Amino acid sequence: MQKRPLLSIIIPAHNEEHRLPPSLAKIDAFLKTQPFEAEVVIVENGSHDKTTEVAQAFAADHPYVRVMNVTTRGKGLAVKAGMLAAHGDYRFICDTDLSMPIEEIVKFLPPYSDGFDISIGTREGKGARRIGEPEYRHIMGRANNFIIKLTAVRGFEDTQCGFKMFNARSAEDLFGVQQMTGIGFDIENLFVAKKRGYRVREVPITWYFDPDSRMRLVQDSLKLLTEIWQIQMNWRKGLYAAQNTHRRAEA
Repeated sequence: MQKRPLLSIIIPAHNEEHRLPPSLAKIDAFLKTQPFEAEVVIVENGSHDKTTEVAQAFAADHPYVRVMNVTTRGKGLAVKAGMLAAHGDYRFICDTDLSMPIEEIVKFLPPYSDGFDISIGTREGKGARRIGEPEYRHIMGRANNFIIKLTAVRGFEDTQCGFKMFNARSAEDLFGVQQMTGIGFDIENLFVAKKRGYRVREVPITWYFDPDSRMRLVQDSLKLLTEIWQIQMNWRKGLYAAQNTHRRAEA
């Protein structure tokens, strides 16, 4: 029986044939220095380039890497599929651009995470650093976070950071009831996590701005507002009731 990994790294990837290989090389170099078992789950999401081919080529030489295909577009769909397919005791969402140095992942794991179910990266507050980000993007991000605090989830300074860790129990519970397919899935999972009483903490990280960011500033900000409204409606409809149909974390 194969040993269950401590860590699963889930990477949603859409048209990432160029950024994926160097990021995987960095992850591989990092994991070689660690004492724990780990797996990487790459979720190709409706790409039109060679993302699948480069991912499968890397996986062929690295048995801890798995490649999944989710053809319907949506980062939320890709992350949900990867989280529910993962086997790790801890499951980490990782943006393909690796704008947070992979070495910082240790801050999301025990002993630092003891007593918490979810650890979310934050680019704000004491100990966090944002490097190379244009001021206008930072201002827009702070405005979005202010709206999120008012309308959906209070208490967090950076709900949209692409680096988050869930323990197996919270991952299978929250992603098992996830409804949002797009960028609103981050807010949705934190919204339900707070309702469920999960223990959540923010982890200050170093974050490097990538000029090739896939975030569309105006369009995605407007979409976020409609998705927050949908999350509220879903809650009132009872769509986030606990499910027993997905694989249990302790199985």
